Amino acid sequence: MIMRYLLIMLMMSSAAIAQEATAEAVAQVSESAADSITLDMNLLFVFVCAGMVFLMQAGFCLLELGYARSKSCLNVVMKNATDICVAVILYFVIGFGIMFGASKTGWFGTELPWISDFSVDSPIWMFLLFQSMFVGTAATIVSGALAERAKFMGYLVFSAVLSGLIYPISGHWAWGNLSGGLVEGFGYVAESSESSGGWLADMGFIDFAGSTVVHAVGGAAALAGIIVIGARKGRFAEDGTPKLVSGHNKPLVALGTLILWFGWFGFNGGSALEINASVGRITFNTLLAGCAGGLSGMICYWGIQGRPSPSALLNGILAGCAAITAGCANVTPISAVLIGLIGGIVAIFVELLLLKAKLDDVVGAVPVHLGAGVWGTIAVAIFHEGGFSYNQLWVQTLGTFIISAYAFGVSFLTFKLIGMTIGIRTSEDEEAIGLDFAEHASSAYPEFSTNVAGELD
Repeated sequence: MIMRYLLIMLMMSSAAIAQEATAEAVAQVSESAADSITLDMNLLFVFVCAGMVFLMQAGFCLLELGYARSKSCLNVVMKNATDICVAVILYFVIGFGIMFGASKTGWFGTELPWISDFSVDSPIWMFLLFQSMFVGTAATIVSGALAERAKFMGYLVFSAVLSGLIYPISGHWAWGNLSGGLVEGFGYVAESSESSGGWLADMGFIDFAGSTVVHAVGGAAALAGIIVIGARKGRFAEDGTPKLVSGHNKPLVALGTLILWFGWFGFNGGSALEINASVGRITFNTLLAGCAGGLSGMICYWGIQGRPSPSALLNGILAGCAAITAGCANVTPISAVLIGLIGGIVAIFVELLLLKAKLDDVVGAVPVHLGAGVWGTIAVAIFHEGGFSYNQLWVQTLGTFIISAYAFGVSFLTFKLIGMTIGIRTSEDEEAIGLDFAEHASSAYPEFSTNVAGELD
C-alpha cells in the first residue's frame, strides 16, 4: 500500500515538473515570437518612413523647377534625378562605413565591415535604406540654390564628394553614438571601439533627425556654391539692387512644398527607428512647426514689403520643419510652435542678408536649411522639456557651428577645384539660351522656342 502511494506521488511530482517545464518553454517561445513580431513591425515602420523620405525627392524637384525659368527647368529635373543615384551609390560604397562604422578617434568610422558581409535577413539593410534617403536629401538641397547656371557634370562631381565624404564625416560626429551598437536590433555591434561614438555625440549633442546633420550641411554647401559660382546674369543691377527673376510656375513650388511637408513626417517620425507612442508627438510637433513657420514667414515679409508673398509662406513652412527636426522628440508642442515661428522669421532675414550681399539663391535653400537648421539645433537647449541647461546650450551651439563651418569650408574648396578643372559655371551664352537646350539638347516646353538671348520668339 505504501509503495503504491509513493508511486502515485512520484507520478504526480513528475507531471508537475513536466507541466512547469512546458509552461516555461511556452513562455520562452511566446517571448521570442513577441520579440520577432516587434522587430518586424519596427522594420515595416522604418520601410514606410523611408518611402516617405524618398518622396521628398519629388517635392524638391517640383519646388526647384517651379522656381527656375522654363528654359532651364529640365536641367533641374536631371540634377535631382541623377544626384539621388550618385548619392546612394557613393554612400553605400564609402559613406555608410565612415558615418556609422565603429569610431576609434571620434572623427570618422573605421571598423564597419563591407556591407555585403551582412546576411540577407539582417535588419541593418533597413537601417541602410533609411539613412540612404537622408544623404539624398542633403545632396539635393544644393541643386536648387545653383539652378540655371551650374554645369551638369560639375554639379554631379560635387554631389559625389558631398555624399561620400562631407556628409558622412560630420554625420559621424553627431550620430556616431549609434556606431558602438548600430541601433540595438539593427545588426552590427562593434566591440573594439575606444570611443562610444563621434566626439559631438560623446559631449551630449542632440540632433534627433538632422537640423544640422542634414539640413545645415546641405545649406552650408549651397552657400559655398552660390559664392563660388556667382549670381545669374541680370539678377542684380550694377549698383547691387536685386532685380526680380521670377520662376516659371509658382503652383509647382506650392505642390513641391506640400509634398516635402508630408515627407517630413517620415523624416522625423522614422528617426525614432521604432513604432511607439512617441512618434505621435514627434510628427505632430513637425506639423505645428511647419504651420507656425509658414505664418510667421508670410507675416514678417508682409510687414517688410507691404504685401503677402507666396514664396515667404511656402519657404516659411519648410523653415519651420527644418528648425523642429533637431528637437522634435525633446520639446513640447507649445515649444514646437515657438521654434517653428522663429524659424520662419530667421529664414526671411537670412534671405534679405543674401540679397544685400548680392548672393543668388534661386530657391532659398540657404535661409531655409542653413538659417533655420542652425536655429533649430540651438533651440533644443532652450526649449528642452527636461529644462534649460547652459552646458547643453554650449554643446548645441558648438556642434551646429562646427559642422556648418566644416561643410562650408570643404564645399567651398571642392567647388573651387571643380571650377579650376572641369568647370562649374556655364557660359553666358549657355545661360542665356537656357540649360535645357545648352546641356541636354531638349526642352520642357517644345511648343515654345527661344532665341539666343533666351527670349520667347
